[in-house]
Amino acid sequence: MVVQTLEYDDSARVRELSGELAVHLKVVGRELEVRVAHRGGRFTLEGSAAAAALAGSLLDQLYDLVGRGVSLHPTLVEHACRLVRSDPEARLADYFLDVVYVGHRQKAIFPRSVTQKAYIKAIRERDVVFGVGPAGTGKTYLAMAMAVGALMRQEVSRIVLCRPAVEAGEKLGFLPGDMAEKVNPYLRPLYDALYDMVDSARGGRLIEKGVIEVAPLAFMRGRTLSDAFVILDEAQNTSVEQMKMFLTRLGMGSQAVVTGDVTQVDLPGHITSGLVNARRVLDGVPGIGFVTFTADDVVRHGLVTRIIRAYEADSRRGGER
Repeated sequence: MVVQTLEYDDSARVRELSGELAVHLKVVGRELEVRVAHRGGRFTLEGSAAAAALAGSLLDQLYDLVGRGVSLHPTLVEHACRLVRSDPEARLADYFLDVVYVGHRQKAIFPRSVTQKAYIKAIRERDVVFGVGPAGTGKTYLAMAMAVGALMRQEVSRIVLCRPAVEAGEKLGFLPGDMAEKVNPYLRPLYDALYDMVDSARGGRLIEKGVIEVAPLAFMRGRTLSDAFVILDEAQNTSVEQMKMFLTRLGMGSQAVVTGDVTQVDLPGHITSGLVNARRVLDGVPGIGFVTFTADDVVRHGLVTRIIRAYEADSRRGGER
């Protein structure tokens, strides 16, 4: 066990760094397995040499980020701990200052894991990107942020959001209403992500004008999507034929992001998932990128990560017959 001491002279930044009732320091202590205490601007770290060094580097970087305008909260500090734990050489500024888009509530959207950083880089550099991994890793949310950012910078003239209308393990029966009302429940997650980027009134106007289109995958057949940012969500529930149809809709000046989780396929057993097939067929094709997320990239409640890991472990054991 070693004891390391840090000293900071800006009282306002020190208050932000420690958080109300030292909540941020408690997160650091829990995530990096060190004891963290402070009196004024003097911080004391107690733990193994490696843990104390890692926590010291983390606090130095967080103190610097606060000085550069980043507002800390416990979830962000937890993500910062995960970052330095997975990559001790990680520079937090490369993540938390790499703002993809600022939402209508002044919420800055930026990568919170090494894989999210690679995902954003792939979207910036390639015309077609597949984001594959478990729920809660930010695949669709970051893709939406990239799409809205591209639209606002006038890099594309429209956004097209789609997903297959496949029920998740239960039959909902016949739904009332016209076609739009029937498919709307399947598209609700895309609307939720969209309205987190732009306020509902502005989003509604963009949808009315056709600048943003939200539609089931079946509506893509026969179309050519030019000068557009296209997102296909829940792609694990496409058939091989549907995936091929979607990918061949791209026109000039367009790019596509395909997201999905191959462990949550809701297709009948005799149908091969188009996402599973695409990973095999398209791997290595120039201009196409694949980014694989894991439970370590989950940015929802910390319990979600443990749930995913439990299911993964059960799957490796063969599961219950």
